[in-house]
Amino acid sequence: MSDTVEPPGPKPFVLDLEGEGDPGAAPPVPDILPTGAAMQAAARIAAPRPGGGVRRMAVWAFGALFSFVLSVAAWDFVTDLLTRNAVLGTVAFALIVVAVGLALLGAAREAAAFARLGRLDALRRGAVAAMANADLAGARTTVAGLERLYAGRPDTAWGRARLAERRGDVFDADGLLRLAEVEVLGPLDQTARREIEAAARQVALVTALVPLALADVAAALFANLRMIRRIAEIYGGRSGSLGSWRLLSRVFGHLVATGAVALTDDLVGTVAGGGVLSKVSRRFGEGIVNGALTARVGVAAMELCRPLPFVALPEPGVANLVSRALTGLFGMKAGGV
Repeated sequence: MSDTVEPPGPKPFVLDLEGEGDPGAAPPVPDILPTGAAMQAAARIAAPRPGGGVRRMAVWAFGALFSFVLSVAAWDFVTDLLTRNAVLGTVAFALIVVAVGLALLGAAREAAAFARLGRLDALRRGAVAAMANADLAGARTTVAGLERLYAGRPDTAWGRARLAERRGDVFDADGLLRLAEVEVLGPLDQTARREIEAAARQVALVTALVPLALADVAAALFANLRMIRRIAEIYGGRSGSLGSWRLLSRVFGHLVATGAVALTDDLVGTVAGGGVLSKVSRRFGEGIVNGALTARVGVAAMELCRPLPFVALPEPGVANLVSRALTGLFGMKAGGV
């Protein structure tokens, strides 16, 4: 047996960069946080724009012109058809009458929806004025209007009965309105909170799971519109299609007035402060922020649709709503949100 010497293996290749490869000299990695782009885009779409009065006048003028032209064309069509064939002309006239009737019915329903929303605004203004002026008579008028508003609602029957039993013992405006708020609006507030949590959860899921560029914007806009419509229904202001869109525009207009970027920054700071975004991907982080912004929209909708301002009961907090809506959604506890 002879001793053999194995040739040495290849040496590692070392590239000397003269200090440029020092990790300590590398610039820090930027901390890029999600910005809730879908909700900001939805806010830009729904928020009222400057020059709204001129735009409404233009829409009214073009709508009136279109209706006039359509009416003349329908009239000429029916009269010409009656001349050629009485039976076909009669059928066409009947169909036009039905179509016009349905259009008038839809317009009446939209007008009633606007009236209901105006009734909520009037009650809220009356309550604010009564508390500011310590006006007991005004407070009683507002409470009576509140009872009429919810007279046919089984979910407020117990609270209205409690209010009827105890309001005779209250002799100041602030105390009477506080009693009405606690007894009548407390259960409705809880229902509205659940609607906000459901909408925030839906927006967060769609943003996190749907990779399409505009799908999250459309989903956020649809979810917020449905949420606001449901909140209006909860507080007695059932709104039609135009009423829901107008209410959505009012809510987003109120929020965008403070600046969409500032609106996002405080929520991102809240979420990031809880350590949630450090545990999820950027896409999931966008979902959490969009869900938080949806909760902010829901709280603003409660303020606009509620017939009494938040005085005796605390206003729902966005952090608490997001925590309840998103806990366990992405496989973690969002308790810090």
